[in-house]
Amino acid sequence: MIRTVESEPHASPPVLAAYSYCEAVTGRQARNFAYGIRLLPTPQRRAMSALYAFSRRVDDIGDGALAQDVKVARLEETRAVLTRIREDGIDDDDTDPVAVALSHAAGHFPIPLGGLDELIDGVLMDVHGETYETWDDLKVYCRCVAGAIGRLSLGVFGTEPGARGVDRAPEYADTLGLALQLTNILRDVREDAVGGRTYLPADDLAKFGCSAGFSGPRPPEGSDFVGLVHFEVRRARALFAEGYRLLPMLDRRSGACVAAMAGIYRRLLDRIERDPEAVLRGRVSLPGREKAYVAVRGLSGLDARYVTRRTVRRRA
Repeated sequence: MIRTVESEPHASPPVLAAYSYCEAVTGRQARNFAYGIRLLPTPQRRAMSALYAFSRRVDDIGDGALAQDVKVARLEETRAVLTRIREDGIDDDDTDPVAVALSHAAGHFPIPLGGLDELIDGVLMDVHGETYETWDDLKVYCRCVAGAIGRLSLGVFGTEPGARGVDRAPEYADTLGLALQLTNILRDVREDAVGGRTYLPADDLAKFGCSAGFSGPRPPEGSDFVGLVHFEVRRARALFAEGYRLLPMLDRRSGACVAAMAGIYRRLLDRIERDPEAVLRGRVSLPGREKAYVAVRGLSGLDARYVTRRTVRRRA
């Protein structure tokens, strides 16, 4: 997946307006994602905003208060938009700005749009109330809602000519998505429980005495909640270490974007590890100034070099 777009693709005024809409959605709703993509050149940043805006639409359907059958119908309508983009493209004057922007981006970057079908499949799992017995089961869900986003993003980033092991770039992008999603699951464990959702594998919950769930600000009586969190943190760190092998395959600004987004989540994971019960008391997050600092480190390559050295030492 060699990077082929060096200059900004031609865009008509309606397409530029559509991209502006998607960038506004991204800036307003993407708390962590926006810090990374602002490091990209304009064409890639716009394409990533189109991907985000479409993904946000899918997530909002899944998280909304609609009846289950209505959610399923809306998700299938959204899938039909993807079919239109793949088969015929979307006219610049279409009334759906997200579809216009995504269609233009897909016409200029080798974006594997099937990843958005996978995202819809993952959200349908949420709609149908799927639960997960094992980590292997949960990985299927994580690959749909996050690994697919990593592979879609790689279509925008491309890879550097001559990069070693470049054939494994989609695999690493997918794995990095899993690391981010598992971090999300840990952060949102109580919020999800209150909403009737359980993502952590049932086997892991039983192993640490947490099968009763997390509806309150304290762990279940007699459980080893700290042990559970530390177990999942180690799993997430291993995924980060593997996924970071993608960074040397990207150009400087794409690598900075990925390093910034992943770095924010990695620091969030550090906070959760230091105080596991914090996720039961409220939403754990990083202040804006720390996110900005991580973005600067990503642009300078410091986070990438740091993680690469740690990964090499661990494998030695």
